[in-house]
Amino acid sequence: MLKVEGLSFAYDKKTILSQISFEADLSQVLAVIGKSGSGKSTLLKLLYGEYDLDQGHIYWKNKKILGPSYNLVVGYDFMKYVAQDSDLEPYTAVQENIGKFLSNFYPEKKAQRTEELLEVVELEHLKNQKVKTLSGGQKQRVALAQALAKTPEIILLDEPFSHIDNFKKQSLRRNVFRYLKTHQITCVLATHDKSDVLGYADDMIVLQDQKIIAQNTPQHLFENPKTPLVASFFDEFNIINDAIVYAHELKIVSKSASKAIVKQSYYQGRYWLIEAFYNDSTIFLNHTKSLPENAQIFFKINKKR
Repeated sequence: MLKVEGLSFAYDKKTILSQISFEADLSQVLAVIGKSGSGKSTLLKLLYGEYDLDQGHIYWKNKKILGPSYNLVVGYDFMKYVAQDSDLEPYTAVQENIGKFLSNFYPEKKAQRTEELLEVVELEHLKNQKVKTLSGGQKQRVALAQALAKTPEIILLDEPFSHIDNFKKQSLRRNVFRYLKTHQITCVLATHDKSDVLGYADDMIVLQDQKIIAQNTPQHLFENPKTPLVASFFDEFNIINDAIVYAHELKIVSKSASKAIVKQSYYQGRYWLIEAFYNDSTIFLNHTKSLPENAQIFFKINKKR
């Protein structure tokens, strides 16, 4: 189990994180969200032991995680950290980068393990290609496979799918998170993408103003957003009568007490997002078709949470 108690950290006297406490069980996926600069990446680096804590403690299975003041080499054998700018060997092949930490005493086992990981990150067709020739997203996939090579007990992922093309991203997510669950690897995932969280994360914490402002399952936080920050992570939202209401929870009807004027319609594939003026403010609604500019509409709140 990962246990964080009263963690505080500052860069050059500027507080980044203050009194952060949480736990992650074995094989659990814990998502960390927040605005840019909220401390997501810093938190992962602290968990990895890259920095010394100002206050607090971090434990993995009762082993205390310590920073560079205590460890000559940063990191631990049971933990892997995959950053957005992971360090790969550019002039060696993909399969060599993935297998470089595996023992050469068992070449057949090493080859089998490397092939397995190539399949997880869907890079079998590029296994003999030099890393320097790969795209940013392909390099990210190599770094993921490399981190999984020796089956860590815990893996820290910092925006792991940020550079990966959309047409490849969905299947890769499924592969990676399925692999983590199958091998009971605990994961802490820093992300700005709700698709990394919904359907994969078991728990979720929200960072704002140096602290954790919310923690629960993604489903609970989606269905019960207490702040605009939480709601904005999941979807377009409105504040109506001091309540947070998602765009999909507003339904256009033939007549109601709530009237708005259409400003613009945005095609979203399965629906149209309607931007409209209501009581001197802008609201967003989902609708089945585009609506003309300046059209008058009526709507009601249709919450099913």
